[in-house]
Amino acid sequence: MTSSVTGARTVASTHTAFVAAPPRAVFRLIAEATLWPYLFPAIVHVERLAGGVAEERLRLWTVNNGAVGNWVSRRSLDREGLRIRFRQESPLPPVASMSGEWVFVPLPGNATSVVLLHEFQAIDDDPAGTMLIKQAVDRNSTAELSALRSTAELGDRLATLVHSFSETVTIDAPLEPVYDFLHRAGEWPRQLPHVSRLVVDEAVPNVQTIEMDTGDAEGRPLTTEMVRVCFPHHTIVYKQTRPPETMATHVGRWQLHPTAEGLRVTAHNTVLMRPGRDDPRRPEVREQVGEAIRQGLRRNCLATLLRAKETTEGTVPPEGERADTVR
Repeated sequence: MTSSVTGARTVASTHTAFVAAPPRAVFRLIAEATLWPYLFPAIVHVERLAGGVAEERLRLWTVNNGAVGNWVSRRSLDREGLRIRFRQESPLPPVASMSGEWVFVPLPGNATSVVLLHEFQAIDDDPAGTMLIKQAVDRNSTAELSALRSTAELGDRLATLVHSFSETVTIDAPLEPVYDFLHRAGEWPRQLPHVSRLVVDEAVPNVQTIEMDTGDAEGRPLTTEMVRVCFPHHTIVYKQTRPPETMATHVGRWQLHPTAEGLRVTAHNTVLMRPGRDDPRRPEVREQVGEAIRQGLRRNCLATLLRAKETTEGTVPPEGERADTVR
């Protein structure tokens, strides 16, 4: 990494990483911004606001040191030249401006040198703000390049580690109360048998930081930490911020879609398993672990959907008659 002051107020930094993967494959991981929640630990959700092949606007939600923030970024993609330029539209304080570029340099042996450039200014050219920004850029750039390298070097193995699945229930109830059931997670310990404790922080509008205790398939306690981004009254996306050792990433979303037959509510989950060592026994073990994780998530999501259906349709059974099917 190198840093320099290129003007009275603009600070530039360069971070570089060697990736043992083809340049266009590495480029695609950064070009497809919707993949970033799976790729970068700090990114919770990316929404494409506008754009096409060469230009786009994105809104990104990230979590750093427990704090959640979001901003809009514009990107220009040079797919032939393997360069991606970006600029934040309304940076968060203490940042006054932030822009940069990803450059993917082909190397012999079908490898890639990835160069990540940043240029930024602090509000009022404040030295303390400049130092904070520089430290954040250094920390995030190092983490992003490391994650990019690890993912890109998986090659064809990546597809075997990704598991996506969903559960859908049709509910005969209006949109708002069903969304409210899913949104008001703080009430889940009283409503869902598999949730024994849940703490929610909603300091940021439409963003929830959650710590939740549930039970796994064998009844052992499991604590989950996640960030949820809420889009009333149709979608809630979430990311597990401290996944268990076997998972590299877990992201999901609740989607509500009115139809002529009723309100279709779907729980989507995508899990990226952590790759194991090159041991011939590991693929079978990883598949068993992956299947256990999938079944546990399916079971809990379906239980939540069914309880939302019972509650909003007015068919919740008396307390003593509830079936505890998910512990």
